Amino acid sequence: MKLLVITAVAAFENDIKKMLKQAQVKGYSYQNVKGYIDISEKETEDNWFGSEMNENESVVFYAFLDQQHVNTFFDLAAVFNEQQESLSKIHIASFEVEKHN
Repeated sequence: MKLLVITAVAAFENDIKKMLKQAQVKGYSYQNVKGYIDISEKETEDNWFGSEMNENESVVFYAFLDQQHVNTFFDLAAVFNEQQESLSKIHIASFEVEKHN
């Protein structure tokens, strides 16, 4: 069992929901969050949010999945990110869950 965590700008919310459906993810949670990054020492091109703004409307998704669904979502997100003209991307992490009930 894996915990999948997805973060992105709010503009990508519907795209992420579509990819979760394509990956056959039946259940997940998400919420709107403020994304923040201190860019005072970074170039704009390294900024996740693609601008000099420090805060941005963002979303975070959580899902408990098996490895196959995690891999499928990673593949879908990689294709999505490659097609983006903006600097903003979907960011994903997966974590091993030692115990679950």
